[in-house]
Amino acid sequence: MKQFFVFIRKEFYHIFRDKRTMMILLGMPVIEIILFGFAISTEVKNVRVAVLDPSSDFLTRRIIDRVDASEYFTISLRVHNQQQMDEAFRKGDIDLALVFSEQFAGNLYNGDAKVQLVADATDPNMAVSRTNYASGIIAAVQQELLPEGATGSTIVPDVRLLYNPQMKSAYNFVPGVMGLILMLICAMMTSISIVREKETGTMEVLLVSPMKPIYIILAKAVPYFVLSFVNLATILLLSVFVLHVPIAGNFFVLILVSLLFIFVSLSLGLLISTVTQNQIAAMLVSGMVLLMPTTLMSGMIFPIDAMSVPLQAISSILPARWYIEIVRKVMIQGVNVVFVLKEIAILVLMAFVLIMISLKKFKIRLE
Repeated sequence: MKQFFVFIRKEFYHIFRDKRTMMILLGMPVIEIILFGFAISTEVKNVRVAVLDPSSDFLTRRIIDRVDASEYFTISLRVHNQQQMDEAFRKGDIDLALVFSEQFAGNLYNGDAKVQLVADATDPNMAVSRTNYASGIIAAVQQELLPEGATGSTIVPDVRLLYNPQMKSAYNFVPGVMGLILMLICAMMTSISIVREKETGTMEVLLVSPMKPIYIILAKAVPYFVLSFVNLATILLLSVFVLHVPIAGNFFVLILVSLLFIFVSLSLGLLISTVTQNQIAAMLVSGMVLLMPTTLMSGMIFPIDAMSVPLQAISSILPARWYIEIVRKVMIQGVNVVFVLKEIAILVLMAFVLIMISLKKFKIRLE
């Protein structure tokens, strides 16, 4: 029996000495419960609303104030015509628009008062939730204004869904899948490929060749760049011809941005290869740093607006978040390239920073 406890103690020593095992056993549950508790949320939160109110009477002001006072919506913009509202949607400044008919209060009891809810339906599930919440607020205000015992025509908002009127879920997940696949193939496979050379001892053989180290690394990355481009073409072909998700915007902008994202992912894979010693460690780091955060916090599945402020800050450093936003705007919404310049600039900055850090750390490792 004493030997049995000795073996138990020995196993505890092995576990405590292995930092990676300790991270998985104790760190992973903490990370997952935080992510599942705060990041994974389908609640309607922080919805940015624009108002088009040609009537501007006491009733429309009452409805607008009630919407703004709710915990779900924030009146962020007042527009004066349809063109301003459409431009706000293209810029990504609003998620929902509230459009009233003229002489709204005067036409309330004769049934001519109309209100329209316009929603960005690139995420169809969130669009339905937002319009349902807003419809409930409008119905509650109307019920409050009716005299006791009186009846009147119920205002049923006319719901208009932009960019995805058929409510196809493919419009939502195709941009996310593009970001996830390209990130994993480029970053994970590049890091594993380079670490495998170190692990087997062939990296030293390559480094004593006449070729400069930077060209050796680039030679390792180019095949994955080509394969990622093939995957990109495959995803786009399947999206258009099988899932019937059209490319509404500029096709060449979409391709160029995708190539930029592939370069960012390759740079990230190179960075991972410089901080890990073996393939298992490279896969572990890639999984924790890339797979889980990209899936949960890039806006691929769950809306970023519904996350807490700290998690939104973490989300902002994920390259996949900005790429997915660009794909949604260009491919689904069909916006001009000027409306995605901020996201493109962020990806360019990330590419520059990652490649500089990676090359510097790689040179240090060589020395």
